[in-house]
Amino acid sequence: MRLSHSVLAMLSALVLALTACGASGESARTEDGRTLVRYQGWAGEVEPQELAEDLGYYQKIKLDWVGNTTSGPQDIQSVATGDIDVGEAFNGAVVKLNAAGAPITSVLSSYGADDGEYTGYFVLQDSPIHSARDLIGKKVGMNTLGAHHEFLVREWLAQQGLTSDEIKTVTLTVVPPVNTEQALREKQIDVAALNTIWRETATARGGIRPLFTDKALFGAFSYGTYVVRDDYLAENRDAVADYVQGTARAIRWTQVTPRDEVVTKFRDIIAKRHRNEDSRTIEYWRSSGIPAPGGVIAERELQTWIDWLVRNGELKDGQLTAEDLYTNEFNPYANGAYPEGSGPDGKALVRR
Repeated sequence: MRLSHSVLAMLSALVLALTACGASGESARTEDGRTLVRYQGWAGEVEPQELAEDLGYYQKIKLDWVGNTTSGPQDIQSVATGDIDVGEAFNGAVVKLNAAGAPITSVLSSYGADDGEYTGYFVLQDSPIHSARDLIGKKVGMNTLGAHHEFLVREWLAQQGLTSDEIKTVTLTVVPPVNTEQALREKQIDVAALNTIWRETATARGGIRPLFTDKALFGAFSYGTYVVRDDYLAENRDAVADYVQGTARAIRWTQVTPRDEVVTKFRDIIAKRHRNEDSRTIEYWRSSGIPAPGGVIAERELQTWIDWLVRNGELKDGQLTAEDLYTNEFNPYANGAYPEGSGPDGKALVRR
């Protein structure tokens, strides 16, 4: 199963649409002069920027929630078309959008795998599947295609020695997260990609085991980034800088604050925003999943997927380099001045 050419064609069409529309980098402002930053959220979750605003970490911007997204690729496509100003997705999808010609830049890590959070690829306890080779001809269920779960499955199969033709026999199918565990237990799929609440509740019920995890594949690793359009960055540089510093501090707050305090804060934010959403997911929050202090982007977190696409013939060697796709310029943690365990407000600044 190969989706890359169709995905690239779709992204190219989006870029052409963006060019035709002539999306402006100018942004609306509040009465007190703050720049409005449009974004999409996730139902039942608190995003780092929402936490940053609640903690009072922004001085020059105000968030403008325009609705909830359905997937990372959809979120960054909305950035490319000018419907929102900042969005986040798996870095493989970010690389593809750049390859399609979208003028976007990654400015901050958004999610990943660490000691508390990860994605597991689970099989039934008594499943005969114990290795990558056992997956030949089998079916893997995940929340969306062309993003994190698909890339990780294909990367694991390749690392385990399967050929391209053998990997093509593994069927990747979309299953809504709320139905993924049931689909696995009813043997409609052979492997289920599970994380956050879905992983925690499924493993608590027992009868399943991880075939592999993303953390086991790459270790502690940031898998996604927040992106902005280049024209937006050029015309709203101070706003982007404020967004990044505040969001980075919020990420750091979750990294150094006791879990129960973080969950309580998330619960309060969800209650205050009155979006008629289920907050049970928050109770299963384990960590930010971002291993780097304050979400600083590491070059390898983008280069890994550039190399992956080159190996698979979907990018030309040298067509993209990671250093051209991201910046840590606005992240206060990028200079390594904040030691492990320091507070997120900069007061514990120590020069190394």
